[in-house]
Amino acid sequence: MKNKFINSSLIVNLYRDKSLKSSLDTQLIYGENFKIIKKYLRWKKIKISNDGYVGFIKDNKFYKPIKPNFKVTKLKAQLFLRPNKRYGIKKFLTYGSKIKIIEKLGQFSRFKNYWIKNSNIKTIDFKSKDIFKNIKIFKGVKYLWGGKSYKGVDCSALVQLLMNFNNNYCPRDSKDQEKYFKNKIKIKNIKKNDLLFWKGHVAIALSKKKLIHAYGPMKSVVIMDIKKTVDRIYKTANLRITSIRRPS
Repeated sequence: MKNKFINSSLIVNLYRDKSLKSSLDTQLIYGENFKIIKKYLRWKKIKISNDGYVGFIKDNKFYKPIKPNFKVTKLKAQLFLRPNKRYGIKKFLTYGSKIKIIEKLGQFSRFKNYWIKNSNIKTIDFKSKDIFKNIKIFKGVKYLWGGKSYKGVDCSALVQLLMNFNNNYCPRDSKDQEKYFKNKIKIKNIKKNDLLFWKGHVAIALSKKKLIHAYGPMKSVVIMDIKKTVDRIYKTANLRITSIRRPS
């Protein structure tokens, strides 16, 4: 457990270098574990345990890992100071955050010094038969390079968040996701939950005709027609689909 820590902040940005002006590569959501590689005056170089991502975070107070027993099922779950809806505060956990519930009272559960509605959490071992069942809750969320929360998300994070929620490993970047998922599919055989890959981009099929993706040119997570999306990306970026993969 040496040098192992848990993120106890709501969302933490991980940058490519020791500067807020550096590229935002990804984010740590609440409950994610990481290892400190090196300490600087105001920064820490870390490696995220889940996907091996390495980068820099601003110095903060972190704690030794704990074993979570619940995870957040809502896109933006409000926190409360007491187990009563009148005591809601402007703090929110994002989808997939992992927490350790230590007390339950009525419609609320407590972790650390906060309460959360029971309807916004599931047990940590919960898995849906439909991997991407909840993906439409991200519709309309702002596109943010490196983002993976209700505040903003990119295309590969959208895939990773849903896979991780179902306790499945998934790489962070689309190029690595394409290599990781081995089962290749022809476009004529595409079905729900298949992953469509372009160079630097990924989308998730909702059906034979529709897909959902965090799409930079439209600045948000959108549902689009598959054929029209393929044509649009070719016309605007001169990119063709590199493969279609089916998560096992």
